[in-house]
Amino acid sequence: MGDRIKLNIIGLTSSHSQRNSYTLILGEENGELKLPIVIGGYEAQSIALVIEGLKPQRPLTHDLISNFFSQFGIILKEVIINKLVEGVFFSTLVTEKDNKIQNIDARTSDAIALALRMKCPIYTYKSILNDAGIQYEENDTEGEEKEEIIEDENTPVVSNYLNQLSLKELEAELEKAIKIEDYVRAALLRDEIKIRK
Repeated sequence: MGDRIKLNIIGLTSSHSQRNSYTLILGEENGELKLPIVIGGYEAQSIALVIEGLKPQRPLTHDLISNFFSQFGIILKEVIINKLVEGVFFSTLVTEKDNKIQNIDARTSDAIALALRMKCPIYTYKSILNDAGIQYEENDTEGEEKEEIIEDENTPVVSNYLNQLSLKELEAELEKAIKIEDYVRAALLRDEIKIRK
């Protein structure tokens, strides 16, 4: 497959082509190419939770798998995005237990959600990056925070509503959002609270 390239998460944006889908943007660690991967709303929420530092009241599926690995002494060594077939990315979880390495097939969105939770590196091959990678114009990513979450077209409306709430009301809304497991809203509320403080 050629040289392996380490990837970092650059951001998560709403997908303009498909409803209720998001684009996860990964960037090569020592280069200009970005790898956009379209993922579903649930997976985006699970990834956004870790990026935003929010803890769900009950473990989500990816938390459960991560907890399972930890309890049974399974180390997630790395995630490799190792195949691209007709626009679909395939990934492998490289695990270790008792000095034995096992490779487990996984959807790329699930693999990345686990990599974030278990703090392991994400790689792909140069050939995949050359096929599917794109180079953003400088002003497309300039000033963009590494972990920025961009919500869908309803965000401006939500932001205007949030502007009208006091800090105390925002904190109460954040608690409510976490309680009902609306983590996309929770992330927006948390950002607004950060700005006010």
